[in-house]
Amino acid sequence: MGARVGVYPGTFDPITLGHMDIIRRGAKLVDRLVIGVTTNPSKSPMFSVAERMAMVQREVTAIGGEIHVVEFDSLLMDFAEREGATMIVRGLRAVADFEYEYQMAGMNQQLNDRIETVFLMADVGLQPIASKLVKEIALFGGDIRKFVTAAVCQEVVERVALVGRRGG
Repeated sequence: MGARVGVYPGTFDPITLGHMDIIRRGAKLVDRLVIGVTTNPSKSPMFSVAERMAMVQREVTAIGGEIHVVEFDSLLMDFAEREGATMIVRGLRAVADFEYEYQMAGMNQQLNDRIETVFLMADVGLQPIASKLVKEIALFGGDIRKFVTAAVCQEVVERVALVGRRGG
């Protein structure tokens, strides 16, 4: 039997403490965890894919284990197959997440029933954290230090300041 490979996909714009919790726990379930950084066409990213990949790579270094950060721009199941994954790792925060993720897991199973979707509940203290909300709080001058690491906080604050100087 080969190595167990899991894929944890997301936009990570920016990577939050909630993402880090899922990565830490997901890495324990597999021999190799591939973090797939993508762009969601329905979202307006604050950071480029290259910036997000660098951010994620820096943050996961401290976790240890075999964790790879890879860009992808394809169907998730095609990406998972290319990586040799047998598992998709997804984090859940609330019931609304479950409804969406349940539908996605069903569609993904129709595309490839050899790759399982595994849901990990976010730590109770981290459940409300969402990248979208972190960005909104930062854009309105709020304190995001409870939701992201110090390095990510600095990057978000600097980006918000840059956007403000440009006038939006």
